[in-house]
Amino acid sequence: MTGAQAIARPYLAPATKYGAGHRGVDLVGSGELLAPADGTVHFAGRVVDRGVLSIDHGGGLLSSYEPVETELVAGDPVHRGDVIGEILPGHCRSPCLHLGARVKREYVSPLLYLGGVPRAILLPTRRLPGE
Repeated sequence: MTGAQAIARPYLAPATKYGAGHRGVDLVGSGELLAPADGTVHFAGRVVDRGVLSIDHGGGLLSSYEPVETELVAGDPVHRGDVIGEILPGHCRSPCLHLGARVKREYVSPLLYLGGVPRAILLPTRRLPGE
């Protein structure tokens, strides 16, 4: 997948650590999957009935992708832009990729790392004395 992608399903944080939610984003697309950043393959294999690939980017950041087919194995280095797999059908009604991100084992929106979430700006709610 290259370029901007439409979001088929957004990240929905669970209310509690083990609560219901959508711990990633589904991006519309198919074809080759490219590494978004340098890292080392953390896991490559099947989980239940889907091919899953996880990459450790250092600093506690782990990205995950499904459903994918890959020839990579745990420990393989990857570099930004490398082909890391092929997106398979089966996750959405139309071809899509589920992209997840964890920081120090906690799920976060992957859009934080892809530029899809604008930085928050706090604005004053009242005037200060003398203004």
